[in-house]
Amino acid sequence: MSVKERVEELVLPILNDLGYELVEVTYQKQHDAMHLTIYIDTDKPGGVSLDDTELVANAIDKPLDDLDPTGGEAFVLNVSSPGLDRPLKTERDYLKKVGTEIEVALYAPIAGAKKHVGKLISYENGVISLETKDGELKIETKCIAVAKPYITF
Repeated sequence: MSVKERVEELVLPILNDLGYELVEVTYQKQHDAMHLTIYIDTDKPGGVSLDDTELVANAIDKPLDDLDPTGGEAFVLNVSSPGLDRPLKTERDYLKKVGTEIEVALYAPIAGAKKHVGKLISYENGVISLETKDGELKIETKCIAVAKPYITF
């Protein structure tokens, strides 16, 4: 099992008990150190707060030490929210964004373009419905290279 897989297996039940969703675990070199980053999400209004990340970090710190997923190699532990522009990857991600504007980049053109922006109308059985300025598009998620919230400032 990889470091990432061992950590996911360890923290998933802890996060579930605390009421958080595990979005992703990454283990990679940044600057001159290895960083183990746990991305969490919540359905609470306002999303993940600094207090949430601190609570989770404290809850997983001792179990991580006991597990020693890196075999004694030092690492920096980070707990973070996934961010506003995090790509949509799972069914849950898409369902949470129904009714909002998203940007979709495709592997191959659909309706004459590889990029579409519109309101996510629905997600069902691996197919999204996107209301664009040119009308409604149905796109299979397997055709999507990247889908993410469309953010304007």
